[in-house]
Amino acid sequence: MPVDPHLLLAFLLTTAIAMVTPGPDMLFILGCGMRGGPKAGLLATAGVATSEAIHVAVAAAGLAALFAAVPVAFTVVRIAGAAYLIHLGVQAIRNRKPLVERKADRAYLSGLLTNLLNPKMVTFTIAFLPQFVDPAKGHVWLQFAVLGAIMIVFEFLVDGTVGVLAGRVGGWVRRKQNQRRIEVATGGIFIGLGLKLATDR
Repeated sequence: MPVDPHLLLAFLLTTAIAMVTPGPDMLFILGCGMRGGPKAGLLATAGVATSEAIHVAVAAAGLAALFAAVPVAFTVVRIAGAAYLIHLGVQAIRNRKPLVERKADRAYLSGLLTNLLNPKMVTFTIAFLPQFVDPAKGHVWLQFAVLGAIMIVFEFLVDGTVGVLAGRVGGWVRRKQNQRRIEVATGGIFIGLGLKLATDR
């Protein structure tokens, strides 16, 4: 086993707790599911999971020094991510087209970009994963790969379930002619996440 069993157990418990605790990713996926249905919820989850794989690769490559060496890079990426989320929120509120006319496939790209443009996710991954890597066992890159794969599985199990359930609930609500309320609520979630990202330090 490439990962120390004791460290692996601690990682599983910690990751499970972190995943079931509502956070920006879960709220974003919930909003996508409510707005675009179960498929959109799953695609948003896939986008977030893809960005997590990239974050793990960044951590494994030892690029943590980037934000430390160039603090302005952290700020630029953070503001860009916040602006994108706010843009999604405004578009959701202003959109007048029926939900069935929208492509759920856009949820994947949105999930990918919102997570990639959240530098706190990069720094969290860089700070979190190494705690469960034992250099003495060798093959550090393989340990990162195993831990990263586990994170992605948890992402689909937890947030993917949230996205699908939100899509089903959203479908029921839409049949009750409350589409406009869903748009406003989803837009509010996205704008709130964007403002939080912009003001957090």
